Amino acid sequence: MKANLRILSLGAGVQSSTLALMIEKNLVPMVDCAIFADTGAEPKEVYTWLEWLKEQVSYPVHIVQWRNLKEDLIAVANGKRNIVPIPFFTIDESGKKGIMRRQCTADYKIRPVTKKIRELLGLEIGEKRKANTKVELLMGISKDETMRMKQNQIKYITNVYPLIDMGWRRTHCIQWFEKNFNKTPPRSACTFCPFHDSKEWLNVKKNTEEWNDVVKLEALFIKNQDIIKNKTGMNSQMFLHKSCLPIDKVDFSVKKDDQLDMFNNECEGMCGI
Repeated sequence: MKANLRILSLGAGVQSSTLALMIEKNLVPMVDCAIFADTGAEPKEVYTWLEWLKEQVSYPVHIVQWRNLKEDLIAVANGKRNIVPIPFFTIDESGKKGIMRRQCTADYKIRPVTKKIRELLGLEIGEKRKANTKVELLMGISKDETMRMKQNQIKYITNVYPLIDMGWRRTHCIQWFEKNFNKTPPRSACTFCPFHDSKEWLNVKKNTEEWNDVVKLEALFIKNQDIIKNKTGMNSQMFLHKSCLPIDKVDFSVKKDDQLDMFNNECEGMCGI
């Protein structure tokens, strides 16, 4: 048990991977550990990358999970859960479009990381922190993503942003990685994230198995609309793309992309929260 901790929130994408190895090379002060919150829905290349990354660092990398997001979505579609955790795009019978509230960040990212931090501090469930307890949580956010900077809602945890302090952008991270390791980290985001832009959806399509899983997942929501309505009270049809077309019917070659862009389509550590 420690009264003070310095922890890396590891998303295993470009920025947080760069930060992880800059820490190892003593270019950024050392941490006690890193924490990766696994939603159970990352691309296989991210999980493979994470295993490689763990071998490169001397500090512990804790992998935590609250629930499996993909399994929970399937449960919603089958009428076994009443909370839709991801921000589906919606269209009602009148043709009015909307977007649902995003709950996945708080539940599947922040919750398990906070639980692990409390565990590392030696705190039991419901136990208050010890006096003078302080935690620095390093976030893999770069200068071109300053809108993602947030104050942690837990008083004894302070979010810190080394890449922003260094004035680094995402391109700096990629260049540093290529120079030092001759490779580029993958993008980190759930395969079915509604915030993917066309470029990222095309990247998902490169893996036939993962793409087929995404198509099947959305198709289940379309097919079981009445079941979902009875369980959740949701009247609108849900889609993964802003066009409100089935994802396998969307033309991603259109130059002007109307899909939302979630911070360059990458989910670092806590999805920007």
